[in-house]
Amino acid sequence: MNIFKEFRQHIIKIVQDLEPHIDKSTKENIVMESPKDPSHGDLSTNAAMILASSYRLNPQDVAKSIQEKIAELPDVESVTIAGPGFINIALKNAKWHEQLLEIIKLGSSYGDCNLGKNRTVNVEYVSCNPTGPMHIGHARGAVYGDVLANILKRCGYSVVKEFYINDAGSQIETLARTALLRYKQAITGEEAQIPEGFYPGQYLIPVGQNLAKEYGTDLSEDDLELIKKFTVLQMMEMIKDDLANLGIKHDVFFSEKTLHNGNKIEHIIKKLIQDGFIYTGVLPPPKGKLHKEWDTKKQLLFKTTSFGDSQDRPLQKGDSSWTYFAAEVAYFEDKINRGFDKMVLILGADHAGYIKRSESVVKAIDSSRECIIKTCQLVNFVQDGAPLKMSKRSGDFVTAKDIVDLVGKDVIRFMMLTRRNDAVIDFDVVKVVEMSKDNPVFYVQYAHVRSCSILKNAAENEPESFAKFQQGNVSIDLLSLNEELALIKNLASWPKVLESSALFFEPHRIAFYLQSLASDFHA
Repeated sequence: MNIFKEFRQHIIKIVQDLEPHIDKSTKENIVMESPKDPSHGDLSTNAAMILASSYRLNPQDVAKSIQEKIAELPDVESVTIAGPGFINIALKNAKWHEQLLEIIKLGSSYGDCNLGKNRTVNVEYVSCNPTGPMHIGHARGAVYGDVLANILKRCGYSVVKEFYINDAGSQIETLARTALLRYKQAITGEEAQIPEGFYPGQYLIPVGQNLAKEYGTDLSEDDLELIKKFTVLQMMEMIKDDLANLGIKHDVFFSEKTLHNGNKIEHIIKKLIQDGFIYTGVLPPPKGKLHKEWDTKKQLLFKTTSFGDSQDRPLQKGDSSWTYFAAEVAYFEDKINRGFDKMVLILGADHAGYIKRSESVVKAIDSSRECIIKTCQLVNFVQDGAPLKMSKRSGDFVTAKDIVDLVGKDVIRFMMLTRRNDAVIDFDVVKVVEMSKDNPVFYVQYAHVRSCSILKNAAENEPESFAKFQQGNVSIDLLSLNEELALIKNLASWPKVLESSALFFEPHRIAFYLQSLASDFHA
């Protein structure tokens, strides 16, 4: 039961009685919120101002008419009008006791809703190149995407969690050549000399050893395709382990290479040429560059400027091979063909330039589908006030596994949601494991610990009363102190928090809510 929705429906009915011909858009603009100042009441609505604005009425007069009708509702204690026409409602204690019983009855399913109406959503996140273990830069997008997908599921969407494997292109060629050097190291026992531009991390040493075990001593440059396939599989197993350490499991791992091998790129490019979204042309030179420095060779271009992009985007390289963007076009078509109504893509802050072009592709292929792209800002990992540095198997960066080993997955998952996704996070690996109220992870988890402790002590010290409590033989109306009611009201706001997190793609609202709830409980 969502108490905000329940009373919004009451308000809508009252407004419709006052203005029978009220239009849909006016009704949609009527909201039910919690007042900023709890002393003003439990609920607040803008209904009078919305109705007055739409029909050129006096908002105070409309508010008084609505106030009279709200006061007649059996669960209402009092109704007041504030400012230009806000209506504040105080509910009877019995209504909050009813909410508490509902929470106890529904347990962990309390707050679940059917906002999504079983519509299909693809949430693609992480999607790092399979050239090494996950680094800490991927961890924030991984947590954001995973929690968002979980929220959407709780709100009635049919969700698929997807990882796009970038297993085509020059970086995979370099990876395979580095693995070949580690393979030779495994055969000869001599330390491999890793050239600049290759992958220096020690994580490829076991890959070389596994290649030797699997294929013996005869692999060479001629076997590079075999080495590519083997190494990517090994890298993906490593990445999946890293994800599992963060409590993340994807439903689908989609290979970019299948788009190249299956002629899917050629198919969609041909279709979009026929539809007028792709043409042969010349891109303008980059700003600040002289024209004589710019290659004026004609190439296939996607009309992303028609959808608000800063310039049209090339689909082919100088050697006529497909660009990464061309594969992305085919990938979006594949998602659409799989029946997804909504596609959510989580990118790093350095990929903000991808937003317009990706949105353009979906609009061009099927304008009825929705594409939502979110970027996650950087995380500054520090230890004792200095940037975190570790000499691990990665080579020159800190891995996600390093952080999990240091502080645990629960800490990482919570801390990654203590800011909006578009705000930078300062993550101090020392402070996040401190047992103090200044550490939000400890503060929330300690609320759970204290709850368990209260129940344990009650069972030991008052066994007869505790037995009655477990049987539901309780007098909820004894909970009448302001602090007790404040905690119940905060608990009852969970359905609204969950739904708004799904509507606005903002998982951080959950972390904020938990800190607020823990604060009320500890107080």
